[in-house]
This record gives sequence, C-alpha cells and structure tokens, in this order.
Amino acid sequence: MTTAPYGAITVEPFGDSAAMVTVPHTDRTVRRAGIIAFRDRFLAHRPQGVLDVVSGLESLLIEYDPLVTALEHVEYAARLVARWAPSTADDPAASGRRVRTFAVPVVFDDEYGPDLASVAEELCLSPAEVVEAIAGSAFTISLLGAAMAPMMDGLEVPRPVRRRAEPRTDVAPGSVMIAGTNAIIQPFPGPTGWRVVGRTPRTIVDISRPDPVSFGTGDLVRFVPISRAEAEALGSGLLKPVAEVTV
Repeated sequence: MTTAPYGAITVEPFGDSAAMVTVPHTDRTVRRAGIIAFRDRFLAHRPQGVLDVVSGLESLLIEYDPLVTALEHVEYAARLVARWAPSTADDPAASGRRVRTFAVPVVFDDEYGPDLASVAEELCLSPAEVVEAIAGSAFTISLLGAAMAPMMDGLEVPRPVRRRAEPRTDVAPGSVMIAGTNAIIQPFPGPTGWRVVGRTPRTIVDISRPDPVSFGTGDLVRFVPISRAEAEALGSGLLKPVAEVTV
C-alpha cells in the first residue's frame, strides 16, 4: 500500500501481463475520486512498456508488454506516480480542463423501458416517481465503457438498484439503463444485465466521425423526459453538450 495525495493505492498482479490498482478506502466516493485522480496522473506520466490502461469505477487495470517491462517496474512506477507526480488539480496554473454538460432527452415508457415497472416495484415507488428520481439526479461520467458507452455515477434513489437475474440478449442502441447508483447509455445493439428504463433518440457514438463521441470522463449529464412525438421531432443526431466551461 502506498500513500498518495488523495489517499492510498494498492497494486496487485492481474494475470501475467497486467496490474490492478485500487484505492482501499471505506468511502465509495473517495475510492472513485481517488482512482480517477490516479488515472490522470498515470496517463500523464505513462511509463515505457505500458500498452493500455482500462478504467473501472473503482479500479484501474494497467496492461503491459512483458517483453519490454515487468510487474515490479510497473508497480514501482505506479507508486511513484501516486506519491509524487503532479496533476492539474495540484497546480491551478496547469488547469484548463473542459467540463461539458449534457441534457439527454429520454422516452420513459413500457416499450422503451421494459424494466421501469420492475424497478419501481423494487424501490416501492411508482414508475412516474422513478422517472422523476432519474430526471432529478445529477450524473457525472466516471468512465467510458465498452464501445465508449458513458458510465455515470449519481443516481439518487432510496437504495441501489439490482441488476437483472437474467441478462437481456439484445438491447437497442440509445437505451438508458441503471444498476446500483449508476446509469449507462447503450451505444450499439447488444446484451446487458442492467435494467432498461428508457431510450434516447440521440446517437451516442458515431464511429464514422474523427471524434466519435462528444463527451468524456468528468462531464455532467441530466436526463430529460420527453414524449414519443418529441423524440421523433428531435431525430437521431449526435448527442452534443448544452454547455461547456473550463475549470
């Protein structure tokens, strides 16, 4: 375990060519903020031989080339970065990170949100109250998951939402899904165990563009309930921010 400016990290082997970094803290908010802070530092001071860095909500997987480096070197670099490497948060003069705000239009109904009723029953709320809770929550994009899907933290409901016992095999693109206190938007058709509560008409990821997404980690998201007619009028254009500030 290594002390860092934002807490502590642990580094453990993960297979024969990767290391898993976590922040061992009892507070989930501290764990998630800490792993983001470490990730930013590590990417800014990426050591030789590191092939990829895969973000999780509370962990960071560092994949490396065992022909170029070794676990002990990656671990040493991670600990050194955690202890000493500066970040933009440490140096106001080095700030300038853009934070974008997105208002995502969503149709919440039985067809587009087949799990909405079961989520309401689980939370002892009405479907309308679940929609109100989702719309009233302020989400932050914690990471980009598979296919650049934005995974968000910040769902404010009476208790964490369970995942489905049997995952769905084919969920439509644009589906808005929740699990725990998190939300995610499905960019492309595919399976999921998350609870599907609605669908946005907007395109989330467009791989034909040089920049396939307009969002990134740290950006803010709110879901705005709309009707089917409003969704048809909006069309399927790429999701764009409604505001952007520099911090």
